[in-house]
Amino acid sequence: MTDGSSTSGPERSTRIDAGAAHSARVWNYLLGGKDNYAIDRQTGDMILRMFPDIARIARVQRAFLARAVRYLAGEAGIRQFLDIGTGLPTADNTHQVAQRIAPESRIVYVDNDPLVLVHAHALLAGDPAGVTDYVEADVRDPEGILREAARTLDFTRPVGLMMLGIMGQLPDGDDPWAIVRRLLEALPSGSYLALSDGTDTSATLNEAIRIYNQNSAGSYHLRGPERIADFFEGLDLMEPGVVTTCLWRPDFPALDPFSTEVDAICGVGRKP
Repeated sequence: MTDGSSTSGPERSTRIDAGAAHSARVWNYLLGGKDNYAIDRQTGDMILRMFPDIARIARVQRAFLARAVRYLAGEAGIRQFLDIGTGLPTADNTHQVAQRIAPESRIVYVDNDPLVLVHAHALLAGDPAGVTDYVEADVRDPEGILREAARTLDFTRPVGLMMLGIMGQLPDGDDPWAIVRRLLEALPSGSYLALSDGTDTSATLNEAIRIYNQNSAGSYHLRGPERIADFFEGLDLMEPGVVTTCLWRPDFPALDPFSTEVDAICGVGRKP
């Protein structure tokens, strides 16, 4: 196991700002975690009052991560993962799911939140047969991410690129579609993209996110389903395609408490 951390992109402060809500910490609160501050809980509670289903969306998105990694490490035979926008560790992180299936799996986590960096040691507790590493970098710096990830991953072999809830952090002006294309360009044929994000299909959620953006250090940008589907352009979509997050290969759907549709979509695509 590699217990290392790399930093790419422009120099940034590692000071944790407890005075402004941060998306990773708010999401951690909505998932029932403890790695958050009072301002994050206040913001989370405000969103919950306006849109009670937001906590369910958080759990549905997390469940999709586990299903996607199980598919990639199992049926697809992927042994390398690049997880961008890691967030704070909870249950069933990418390395835990992948290494249960294939202990030799190599995982690189990428995030630019100082609190995530503080908790990176939890992410790095992987199987000794594999490798788990952490890169501090901004998703808007794909070249830096690729350079640092190449210390751990072999880009001549297929990689599972995990981008869950991260592209919504970028406005259209940052051209998030070009960022995904650049990352995929660096990966060989047989690599996969697993991506999910919230949609603008609920007026109530749109208003809740607007209020969140006014009270957070960052911002989130909901998009229409067709614009999120554009991230998979040029890829071969795995069944059932780009769908509501809870409907992507659900486990025991008749018993799944999160099996009804939510305002978020996802998909898994293979690079030809």
